[in-house]
This record gives sequence, C-alpha cells and structure tokens, in this order.
Amino acid sequence: MTSQSRVTTHSRAAIVIFAVVLLALCTAAFSLRSAMASPSTASIAREDQISDAQTDIYISSPAMQRTILVHVLHPSHSAPRPSFYLLDGNEARYEQSDWIAKTSIVEFASTKNVNVVLPAGGEGSHYTDWQQTDPKFGVYKWETFLAEELPPIIDARFNGNGRNAIGGTSMGGQAAFTLATRNPELFRGAIGISACPLVAPEPYQNSVRAGIASRGGDATNMWGPRDAPGWFEHDPAQNLDALRGKPIYLYAGSGAPGIYETQVDDAQETVTVGGPIEAAALVCSTDFAARLIDEGIIPTVDFRSSGTHSWPYWNDAIRSAWPTVEAAVGGP
Repeated sequence: MTSQSRVTTHSRAAIVIFAVVLLALCTAAFSLRSAMASPSTASIAREDQISDAQTDIYISSPAMQRTILVHVLHPSHSAPRPSFYLLDGNEARYEQSDWIAKTSIVEFASTKNVNVVLPAGGEGSHYTDWQQTDPKFGVYKWETFLAEELPPIIDARFNGNGRNAIGGTSMGGQAAFTLATRNPELFRGAIGISACPLVAPEPYQNSVRAGIASRGGDATNMWGPRDAPGWFEHDPAQNLDALRGKPIYLYAGSGAPGIYETQVDDAQETVTVGGPIEAAALVCSTDFAARLIDEGIIPTVDFRSSGTHSWPYWNDAIRSAWPTVEAAVGGP
C-alpha cells in the first residue's frame, strides 16, 4: 500500500468517527430538548392508608416542583365513582388540609359514594398558575396540578369515573369558579362557600391583592400588574357560558354574630375580623349571582342573615351544598 493510500484510508476513518460522534451529540441534544419541553409525569411518591375511608397520597408534581399532600376520602368498595375536589382558604397549609383539621368532613364523606379530594397547601395562591416565581411562595402552578396532573391519578388509583365537581371556601371558593370556567370539560359544577368569585373589577381586585399581601405574597406575580389581561382571563364573570347548564352553589353569611360565636374561644376576633370579611363575601356573591341570573344561569343561593367568616359555619355549609355536588357529578 502506498503512502497516499494509507493517508486516504486514515482520512476516511477519521471522517467516519467524526460523523458518529456528531450524530451522538445531536441525538443527546435532541433528547435533552425533548426532556426540557416535556417534563416527567406526576406520580405518587408515597401513600399512607389512614383508614378504610381515607388515603393520604403524596404527589410528585413536575409543575409545582415539589411534593404535594392530597387527602382522599373515598368509599371502601372498588366500583367507579365521581370525585369532588375541595379547596382550602387563604391560610392553606402544606402540612394538612384545613378541611381535615377544622371540620368533620371525614365523618361526613364516609357516607357518600364520592371521592372527596383535599389538596394541602396553596397559601394565598388562588390555586392558579402564577406568571412569575414569588419570593415568598416560590413556584405556583396550581391550575396545572389540579386540572392536569392530579385528576388522572385520582381516577386511576381511586376508581374515578371522570365526573368531577369542584368547590372551596373563601379563596378556594373563588378558585373553584376560575378553575371550573377555565376547564369546563373537567368540572361539571362549582361550589363557593363564603367566597368572592369575581377578581378583575374593583373593589374585588383590591381584595384579592390584599388577601395575598396578608400572606406575604405579591399579586402582581400572579396575574400581572393592576388590570392586566391575566386578571380578566381568570375572572369567572368573563366566561359565564362555561357554567351554563351546570349546578352552582353559593353560600355566604351576613357577617353578623350567629350561633357559633358563643362556642369559640376567640369569638371577639371572629366577630371583628371575620364579620366584615363575611359581609364582603356576601356582597360579592350576591353580585356574582346577579350576573349569572342575567345570563339565564340560575345558581342555588344560600345567603343567611347571620354567620361570620369561620370554619364552624363552613362545616354546616358543605352539608347544605351537597345536593348541588350530587347533581353535578350524577347522571350520564
């Protein structure tokens, strides 16, 4: 073999090696881009069987970039059943849902043929996807978690039949209507207990901002600066057609002391703080109900002459709301 032949052979070998290396690098880069564009699926990281009727699951959420505790109150049988997602208020804690800690929802749900799904956490979040990471709250992608990541897990693990309703108290009640209007194929009905479903118009936008600020967050990181498009995109009144034909329940007290103010140790604070908040919730809920009725959408309203912004009343209200839940998740 001549020197020229050997050089040519070596050159060809080098070209082949270079091509193989280049192909490997391109494949790795493509895989990396694909992984970044399509985060891994949410999954159950841990499961605790609390009783025959309660299972606590810890969901590894790519959207939230953390593990979320979800209490599931469920029938003991394995037949298909609907699911009702029930959200906390502005002070929601990651350690435990306030519905579990402060009401008798576990006992009540044990008689129902429904999965009651209680996510823990969401302080000041309005259970929505925030536009920016917040210095206090971090990454908030609650709508993605509640509307995309969690339902398939509930249906697969707890025999959900795809018929879902959503509700909540206070901030969670507002979020229930936002989630229901933005995900109309997922949720068949909405329950608002001592909530203000409206968020974009004044004075309601001020109330939302104040509530988030009270927990140390900045509402501008949620839906943008005042009156930005994000506020209107998340206001249920801007998309009432998504609620047409669906069962809706609205509860609010007047803010005046009621039967439970004589039964709690901090009754004075409940009256002086919870009274005005509840009165404001009544004004907002009445406004929202009127907007629904103007569009030919008739909600079930449960507006009472007394009652403050406090858990004993909400423990009663969820029972009053239950026929609406059943109407939402029943049927074909």
